[in-house]
Amino acid sequence: MAMTVTSVQPYWDLTFDADGDPDPRLRDALLSSVHERADLVVFSHGWNNDLSTACELYDRFFARFPALLPGPAAHGFGYVGVHWPSMRFSDEPIPDFPHTALAAPATGRPRDPGPAEHPGQALDAATRAGLARVFPGHDTRIERIAGLLAERSTDPARLREFAALVRQVTGVGAPPSEDAFARDTGTPPGARSVLAAEDPVTLCGALADALERAGAPVEPAEPGPALLGGIGKRVWGGAKELLRQATYYEMKRRAGGVGRSGLGPVLGEIARKAPELRVHLVGHSFGARLVSFALSGLPDAVRVSSVTLLQGAFSHYTFSGPLPFDTRGGVLHGVRSRVTGPLVACHSRHDQALGVLYPVASRLAGEDRSLLGLDGEDRSLLGLDDERWGAIGHDGFKSLPGAAALSLADALDGPFPRTGCVSVDASDVVCHGGPPAGAHNDICHEELARVVLLAAGHAVR
Repeated sequence: MAMTVTSVQPYWDLTFDADGDPDPRLRDALLSSVHERADLVVFSHGWNNDLSTACELYDRFFARFPALLPGPAAHGFGYVGVHWPSMRFSDEPIPDFPHTALAAPATGRPRDPGPAEHPGQALDAATRAGLARVFPGHDTRIERIAGLLAERSTDPARLREFAALVRQVTGVGAPPSEDAFARDTGTPPGARSVLAAEDPVTLCGALADALERAGAPVEPAEPGPALLGGIGKRVWGGAKELLRQATYYEMKRRAGGVGRSGLGPVLGEIARKAPELRVHLVGHSFGARLVSFALSGLPDAVRVSSVTLLQGAFSHYTFSGPLPFDTRGGVLHGVRSRVTGPLVACHSRHDQALGVLYPVASRLAGEDRSLLGLDGEDRSLLGLDDERWGAIGHDGFKSLPGAAALSLADALDGPFPRTGCVSVDASDVVCHGGPPAGAHNDICHEELARVVLLAAGHAVR
């Protein structure tokens, strides 16, 4: 895997820690040369295991730009790859990417399962190393979590121990400390999320059902253990999903903070160094949330030229005004004014991570109630038919009067809107990938590179 980006030049890495503090050396290298460019594309990854995976994404996505741009325009572009401490589970497929394998320390690690030992429920070395990296200081708890998943005991006490450890490692049990995060996740002020409060047996059983709906292999229900006061092995598939969703809950919180407190102020510094520079923000998954929250962290007089969100893993109401269930409106209502050009959301119906698992996680994170529906039997078990929990990367902007809605073909044939919010249905190309994520990571397409450049106001070849 590449450790740097070579497909375009000039290219700069920009790295932030979990609190949004930038690496000063990388920031200063960018600031010292950025005034020489006319356009700057700033791309943030979503969840990734390591630097090399993010660099591979940037290298492949940016590789299309030079051939698409006429010569003079191409020479005026610069490129930035944002790095922030996040992770994905290594069993999530990225179409056409090599499998990422991280070496784990030889001591104290559970043995990775063989092909006959239920790898879908176990934690491989890459995932364990990723958890240790993004949740430092919890190595012993992470090892115990991995051991419990490998054991798959029928004793409910083991599942409750597992859930308690997950909550300790990820911090999902604490009430949201920021009103902005509470609003964006639908969490009432001071409430504990269902991920923290629900009985683990009920919760993991419901998550196993959601995995089955997403097309992931799930073991059939086993009535025997329940009759004897135990739990079936199917529930442990839901247990791994509990760990995944609790991790993503924290990554979602972190993405917003890094965007608002980290990237936003750095963009302000760039504007002071190069006031004529046109800045174009691009984000994938939680990286789309990061660049969106960066708008709220911009200094008052600073604007960016365009924003393109690729399979954004945050609420489709984020930019909306007052809503029937929240009169305050979306958490980023009003920040659209910080973009002089279009704010684009590319979405795909083939994204199972956002079409099935995201609304489940959002609802579980947002309500301290039973999983037995919102208003009775006419609602689905997990509230999947309630649009309150939908993601912008699955169906675009919602409750946003004046927002354009285009097919990918119409977006590429033009004319492309010069201002306003634009939903682009990219399902025709964002369509590859297996469960549980579906096509969530399938973004390295020339058509999406064209959308970014059209949003930036450039003619493309």
